[in-house]
Amino acid sequence: MYKDILVHIPTERPMRSAIEGSISLASYLNAHLDAVAVGYVATSAAYVMEGGAAVAAVFELERERAVERAEAALAVFRSEAANAGISYTCHALGAIPADAAVSLGEMARLRDLSIVVQPDPTQGAFDNDVPGEILFQAGGPVLFLPYTFRGAFKANRIGICWDGSRLAARAVRDAATFLARAAEIVIITINEAEAVSGEASASSLAKHLGRRGLPTRTVSLSAARADIQPTILSLAADESLDLLVMGGYGHSRLQERVLGGVSRAMLEAMTVPTLMSH
Repeated sequence: MYKDILVHIPTERPMRSAIEGSISLASYLNAHLDAVAVGYVATSAAYVMEGGAAVAAVFELERERAVERAEAALAVFRSEAANAGISYTCHALGAIPADAAVSLGEMARLRDLSIVVQPDPTQGAFDNDVPGEILFQAGGPVLFLPYTFRGAFKANRIGICWDGSRLAARAVRDAATFLARAAEIVIITINEAEAVSGEASASSLAKHLGRRGLPTRTVSLSAARADIQPTILSLAADESLDLLVMGGYGHSRLQERVLGGVSRAMLEAMTVPTLMSH
């Protein structure tokens, strides 16, 4: 059960998808929502700390301005969270990107779910690096919302991207709260004969979920490796899926099966909210 949720509110990019998606989900689950925003201090400013008290004061001034930017982003969240009547807390950070990544990772480790906005490759922003950092450091599920996402989050129809890997299995376990409430679950396999052993097949997953009383069906597709990600998104559109569940990409391509590298591509072109676990 997701009862303690973290959401990252961007300060350098549009924040609407993060605010609307996280507040609606927290309201639906009656969960507490921790919102964190980071005002970034330029890395070059950190070096002045070695120059004595005067330059250290300059750095502190930059940090204070960064916190103000974070507070400005959180003010929008705070207003809408209060109107929704949810339980929430706000955290404004001012830090260089590397320190911010450490802090966000530590916060995510003690939350049931973390919510982030899909990176936007068209914008050069430190906020684009946060989702991947949280995915690698959280030790738990991360819900990626497309930056085009608007409105209330729902997960009535869920697609599980299955390749039999450890990461895919972890994602299925981490998505249990969503799966238990789904009206339909579609198990999606791509080139299954090449990638999945019998003991971890899609049919075995269907039996496993069936024992929980979950409604599932399987869609097996074939695609060239370069076409796997668009194939999944096309199916998601055809099936009107609200959420995709998949393993997050690994550090090494040698450790990935069919869908490992696809999750990287998914972050660039996702059209459906996607839960990933690493």
